[in-house]
Amino acid sequence: MVSMKDISAECGVSIATVSKALNDHKDIGVETKAYIRRVAKEMGYFPNSAAKTLKTKRSYNIGVLFAVDDHSGLTHDYFAQVLDSLKCTAEDKGYDITFLNSSSVRPNKMSYLEHCRYRGFDGVVIANTQFDHPEVFELVQSDIPSVTIDHIFNNVSAVISDNVKGMRDLLHYVYEKGHRKVAYIHGADSSVTRSRLASFYKTAAELGIEVPDEYIGKAAYRDTKATHIETERLLDLKDRPTCILYPDDFACFGGINAIYERGLKIPHDISIAGYDGIRIGRHFEPQLTTVKQDTKGLGQSAAEKLISLIEHPKTTIIEQIVVEGEVYPGSSVGDLT
Repeated sequence: MVSMKDISAECGVSIATVSKALNDHKDIGVETKAYIRRVAKEMGYFPNSAAKTLKTKRSYNIGVLFAVDDHSGLTHDYFAQVLDSLKCTAEDKGYDITFLNSSSVRPNKMSYLEHCRYRGFDGVVIANTQFDHPEVFELVQSDIPSVTIDHIFNNVSAVISDNVKGMRDLLHYVYEKGHRKVAYIHGADSSVTRSRLASFYKTAAELGIEVPDEYIGKAAYRDTKATHIETERLLDLKDRPTCILYPDDFACFGGINAIYERGLKIPHDISIAGYDGIRIGRHFEPQLTTVKQDTKGLGQSAAEKLISLIEHPKTTIIEQIVVEGEVYPGSSVGDLT
């Protein structure tokens, strides 16, 4: 393995000068710095991560706690994009990311906190997990810097989608298209669901839209079977809705199948809209009307906030960062005006 001593001998400079050049110090000349770096690269030099850890007291490794109920993992349409942005941002700043194992495969059945200490994580991002789990509480209350995505704890920084504004904007869009009979199949209970549902009711009241109890349904996120059943129920109503909002874009497919099985057309006979803005929704006809979430902004903000907490713990403010999405019109909501 090539060392700084080898590079100093090859370049005819001191080891201290080599160190300064490789660490981008400003007190050596630009040409000298470039020369030393070029020689180091040609010799195949790589910094010793163990030595770097001893010097900086950091591992430059971030843990990610991520689990989804449907076991879709990194194939999850929405969170895959968020985590890809998180990964790219962390890597640009010199950090690696490692996923925390579930309890069944952790060494000696360690808790999440114990596993983070075992791996030496500098910090952890917590996304789409059972936030009320005792081990999650233990982790966020520890001295390990942490950031949550789409969930709020006291005294922990959070990066959240603006679900209130997203639902408000979507319902306004549907209203402007002339729809007054709007049903909403919401997701399973969570802070995200509660925000969207409250915003739906509040916006409907502001617009003068009456929402009968039978217009509200429930289906787990990404559960196409449940949305199929709920859609059939809504279609059977004597005074059925003209537009159905779904918990997410993927879950829409269950509703679409139920509608087509009835021989109905979208949006001619009934309109639909989703939430998230996953790519597949833009690649079938009619294109899905949805709220396109800023997945890149969510992942980037989470990484930047966590790294700031790691590197500047005394000056980084614990806060909630709200990331807005936008309505993607598509063509699945018909115009009744």
